Amino acid sequence: MAQAIMLRQYGDPAALRAEPVEIAALAPGELRLRQTAIGVNFHDIYVRSGAYKTLALPGIPGLEAVGVVEAVGQAARGFSVGDRVAYIDSSYGAYADERNIRADLCVRLPEPIEDRVAGTMFLKGLTAAVLLHRVRQVRAGDTILVHAAAGGVGRLLVQWASHIGARVIGTTGSREKATAARAYGCDEVILYREEDVAERVLDLTRGAGVDIVYDAVGRDTFDGSLKSLGLLGHLVNYGQASGPVAPFDISRLAMKGLTISRPAYAHHVRTPETLHAIAAMFFGAIETGILKAERGIAYPLTDAPLAHRALEDRAAGPFLLIP
Repeated sequence: MAQAIMLRQYGDPAALRAEPVEIAALAPGELRLRQTAIGVNFHDIYVRSGAYKTLALPGIPGLEAVGVVEAVGQAARGFSVGDRVAYIDSSYGAYADERNIRADLCVRLPEPIEDRVAGTMFLKGLTAAVLLHRVRQVRAGDTILVHAAAGGVGRLLVQWASHIGARVIGTTGSREKATAARAYGCDEVILYREEDVAERVLDLTRGAGVDIVYDAVGRDTFDGSLKSLGLLGHLVNYGQASGPVAPFDISRLAMKGLTISRPAYAHHVRTPETLHAIAAMFFGAIETGILKAERGIAYPLTDAPLAHRALEDRAAGPFLLIP
């Protein structure tokens, strides 16, 4: 029997309960993993609370993990027992100490990448790679605004865009996080609780606005993000931490010829070939020092409710579950 975190009804973190579960026989194309590090993401909170009703209940939440291959199913080519792999599975099931997983969702970890680093950064890193290099490619000389610049994805966007040669303006909610954002590479940081973000952006850019806004906050920042854009600017709305964006008049975009996208990383890694290409880009960024390797604050798997509470309370993370 494996141990997993089961969600039987939507609710607060206490709705997450450790339970024994049986693992089915390996199907063709699957791997059996002994998991070593499980990522904890805001998406998991949306699933647990019922904001996203994308997990059939009762079910095991969790999108990403790292593990060691213990068995290889028929037709699961390219993997061997003992391989260390990382995966993202949009059908969930990661909050467990063992599981079966489709081989085409997995990538082998390069030797220098530790399990806890990959468990902490894999989904965030692939998201950052997609946002910067596929959704709207950042170029040297661009000026960009990154909301939550000290957050999980935000800090990766800041580091990577700064390395490319973009001017990076970040927003944070505290002076402590502002110091962290500058350390990651922000040229300027706006304290959104003390300053009007759009006004400050226009001041910093002498009225020109920014080329791109990366916004995972959603409802609370949407209007300010639009106002911060310059001519032909692009708003990348990739999350909704404050709630979904309300319907709006699309003609508002016409004044500056603005564009908006609402991307999801999964649309850009639909095949094993694209998944491995994006993963190689991310791993390369760690190995060459473009991105700082991070090891999340570890909680035992059975303490998943505590990890969720910490993430919801905006405690300094990121966070991991360790079986």
